[in-house]
Amino acid sequence: MSSAPDKPGSPKSPAPRRVARAGARLNAVQALYQMDLAATPTADVFAEFESHWIGREVEGVTHPDAEVAFFHDLVEGVVREQRRIDPLIDATLSGGWPLKRVEAVLRALLRAGCYELMSRPDIPARVVVSQYVDVASAFLEQEETSMANAVLDALARKLRAAEFTDEGGR
Repeated sequence: MSSAPDKPGSPKSPAPRRVARAGARLNAVQALYQMDLAATPTADVFAEFESHWIGREVEGVTHPDAEVAFFHDLVEGVVREQRRIDPLIDATLSGGWPLKRVEAVLRALLRAGCYELMSRPDIPARVVVSQYVDVASAFLEQEETSMANAVLDALARKLRAAEFTDEGGR
């Protein structure tokens, strides 16, 4: 056995799965943004992110490592469920402000968060909202971050109401 210090992501480092999932969420938002703006096919986005971005240093910026299977699930899930996701987000946004008018990064983030709330009951709703608010703060101004928080919290309360009752919310 080696007595070398723990490396990030090693079994003894603090919460490696949580960090890898946070990285997957951040990368998924970036990938969905790219797909939305440039109409990049899913397979191309996966190849690019896995070979050039995830866990790599690019132009002096270290991009987070990510749980690749979770990254794939988020991106593929949003693409597959977009016809269900977009109306849910539209109904949650303030009247007269449809999702198509929302800035592209925020739109990608809301779609990913909504997908996770809809399809990943294994992850607590409060964790989903908190993680995407963290992602929002990395890319967006405070006003947009607050909007992401409000919309995702409302979606969580609608899609996972049981988690917010006295019995399920503790």
